[in-house]
Amino acid sequence: MDDSSAITLNRANWDERADVHARSQMYDVEGFLADPSAISSVVRNDLSVLQPHLPSSDVQGKSLLHLQCHIGTDTLSWARLGATDVAGLDFSPNSLRHARRIAEADGRTIDWVEGDARFASSLIDRRFDVVVTSAGTIVWLPDLTAWARSIHDLLAPDGVFMIRDDHPVLAAMDYQPWCISDDYLSGSGPRRYDDSGTYTEDSDGQITQVTNHEWRHDFGEIITALLDAKLRIEAFAEFPYMDWQAFPALIPCPQGWMLPASAPRVPLTFAIVARRVD
Repeated sequence: MDDSSAITLNRANWDERADVHARSQMYDVEGFLADPSAISSVVRNDLSVLQPHLPSSDVQGKSLLHLQCHIGTDTLSWARLGATDVAGLDFSPNSLRHARRIAEADGRTIDWVEGDARFASSLIDRRFDVVVTSAGTIVWLPDLTAWARSIHDLLAPDGVFMIRDDHPVLAAMDYQPWCISDDYLSGSGPRRYDDSGTYTEDSDGQITQVTNHEWRHDFGEIITALLDAKLRIEAFAEFPYMDWQAFPALIPCPQGWMLPASAPRVPLTFAIVARRVD
């Protein structure tokens, strides 16, 4: 199957996921809207990575683009933190339908753009102080070369990019530590699987567009793509926590989920911060 067909199937899957997620307890959209000071846990974790690389340690007054924004609660969180001229991009039209509804209910004006994150710079004709993508994003992209170039072109001079995502070694273990069962290295094509559920609670059987395709991206590919796009890497980190309960052994922690103290210390997520310097 070619990449275009795989992405079409993924889009149908995420259009269905959007409905499931918008009514889930995990996203708790009603609670989020009821508390104007609420910030998603994903964005709290993202901000902790970004702060050392922002002149005032916050996004107040900064223009911001959120790539692969899904139903927009994280995008809206950035706006609540003071980011201005905020935009969110996603390939799922139904996800963006929910994002518009949620932003309107919060009284926020956010520019929602439908499209492939690899080609975002061809869809958005302006530049941003900050570009972010986070928590389960790049596995849905076939390759990262155009993605990195697009990020470069979307950043204003001295603008900052941050990615924080699931550690690629987890996919090699099929999210079932501690046995390697799949490729870690990039370049072996998409992984196809069927799943009638999603990562929110009690979702089994709620998805009818069950086919998913994911692509492996090792650190060599990710970092090289950013460097080749003329971005300067300012930070790289690996963390012992993640934003969702990817497997049953994880226990709650302030950042989301982590392994118990008795387990080996392995990375569950990573983050890279890069800057446009040309």
